[in-house]
Amino acid sequence: MTQEFRRLASGLMTFVVIVTVGCAEQIGTRTQPSLGVPGAQVDGHPSVPTDLTPYPENAVQRAAPTALLVAEPASDTPASQEAPIDEPFDPFAKADEGAGEEYDPWEPFNTTIFEFNRQMDRFVLKPVAKGYNFIVPDLVQVGISNIFHNLRFGPRFLNNIFQGKMKGAGVELGRFLINSTAGVAGFFDVAKKIDLETPEEDFGQTLGFYGVKPGPYLVLPFLPPFNVRDFTGFIGDIALNPINWLVAPIIEVDGVPSVIAHRNRMTSTFVQTGSRVGEIINERSRNLEKFQGVEEATLDLYTAVRNAYLQTRAKAVKE
Repeated sequence: MTQEFRRLASGLMTFVVIVTVGCAEQIGTRTQPSLGVPGAQVDGHPSVPTDLTPYPENAVQRAAPTALLVAEPASDTPASQEAPIDEPFDPFAKADEGAGEEYDPWEPFNTTIFEFNRQMDRFVLKPVAKGYNFIVPDLVQVGISNIFHNLRFGPRFLNNIFQGKMKGAGVELGRFLINSTAGVAGFFDVAKKIDLETPEEDFGQTLGFYGVKPGPYLVLPFLPPFNVRDFTGFIGDIALNPINWLVAPIIEVDGVPSVIAHRNRMTSTFVQTGSRVGEIINERSRNLEKFQGVEEATLDLYTAVRNAYLQTRAKAVKE
């Protein structure tokens, strides 16, 4: 029993290291990494709607003080006819198998983390992004964003193949070759100018393509929103990116060479963490005004972000 516990603890530690250090790897459609704050995205999972639809003003009533609730009278229904005891929780249950279309059984936890991410954005990320925006020209910011997107070619290409979308895989390959050469290592998106584009695919969409259910909505510190399926896909895309094997390895396999030697783990950590932080600041800088407008125009920001994310991901899986 002790040995099994040690194995579980070791696995959990490895998982935390991959998520924390490997966040430099962004996947699929997540092109605007963030701290899970309004309007930002990480590899295609938008954390705010780009075009918000009005939400009912009474949406804020979901947070009404429990003191205002009154106890319901005891039921006269015989015990044998009462509702059965809840079955074990299924993390991959369909949305409509939970609490309606917006399946959010972990809402108390999610709202707490959401507010933490908002405050981190307000007091740390946003001020830094403003300074960065003052120094770095817009053209350079766009180019940096293009470079990071180009580096994530591997997972997008493979997920197109996994879903049998050979045309999409061909477009992704063509985009990578053109932007890496004529686009100066991806700084310029030349392929877009010649209409060489395709919907981006990530491993979360691949799981959905094969029928894996989305599961509950999930908000984590320093990350964009997910559902359980997409968080699994997020980890999967980290593993699918050859940069994490062959350049700055966070996944080490004996006999597989890498630009940064496996023994230089501190260097890999520095490169991965530095690139992640740099990309977050760059994308936050590019969207300062947009995010501000969303926060000011939305009454219930948590609900707006959640619903926009779930709708966007459902649509992406169907495409």
